[in-house]
Amino acid sequence: MVEKEAFESLEHRIMALRENSRTGDERKTLDEVFDRDTMLGIYKLMTDGYLDTIQYPISTGKEGNVFAVADDEGKLFALKIYRTSNATFNRIARYIEGDKRFKGIAGSRRKVIYAWASKEFRNLQRLKDAGVRVPAPIRYYRNMLVMEYIGTKRGPAPLLRNTLLDDPSKVYMTIVEYMRLAYQEAQLVHADLSEYNILYYRKRPVIIDVGQAVLTEHVNAKEFLLRDIDNINRYFKGLEVETMDRDEVFLTVTGILK
Repeated sequence: MVEKEAFESLEHRIMALRENSRTGDERKTLDEVFDRDTMLGIYKLMTDGYLDTIQYPISTGKEGNVFAVADDEGKLFALKIYRTSNATFNRIARYIEGDKRFKGIAGSRRKVIYAWASKEFRNLQRLKDAGVRVPAPIRYYRNMLVMEYIGTKRGPAPLLRNTLLDDPSKVYMTIVEYMRLAYQEAQLVHADLSEYNILYYRKRPVIIDVGQAVLTEHVNAKEFLLRDIDNINRYFKGLEVETMDRDEVFLTVTGILK
């Protein structure tokens, strides 16, 4: 009876999120996110003690949605739920193919997306261990990832693009250093780095959305890294920062002459 009541409470909370959505597209997205299997997965995380309540939506990304959740003591965490749609599957396939950590992953769309949640968990752990500021990973299960909440009780940390920086040159050099640590210590390339995938919290950038990050030995790693460099240079040039040229950043990050 207690389990039934808890599951019904979860359903009611998700219905409330849907009803509070501002547009039809938002409601459709929530319907895609909270399918029956995902609901059962959330319930599993609840019974295992990783979360107690879903608080509010934080963001909607290309592959999934992020929600603020709280444990039974009120501590906030972030819950990322990867959508199991065909569009998500088609987008992520390129990044899993060629990654030896996921050799042999095939079969159902849902199985591949479960592997994607595992991939982001592992990437976050590797980056954290290398000294890159990322949300600390806590637990993954099926198509869900529980991680550190970046922000305060008043709200999540803003994206870099929405932040007025006191010293943009310092932030630029910090991000280049994070790219170097990622490449040389974690053997990873973010592969989608931009002002849209960096938070700014307590005067430091925080790298997010690392599910697509690939090993440096990946066949497309150099292409992805050069794109990351171009994105970061473009953004900071717009803030009138005297950025390094592309080849200089590449050498700094990799230690390899291009």
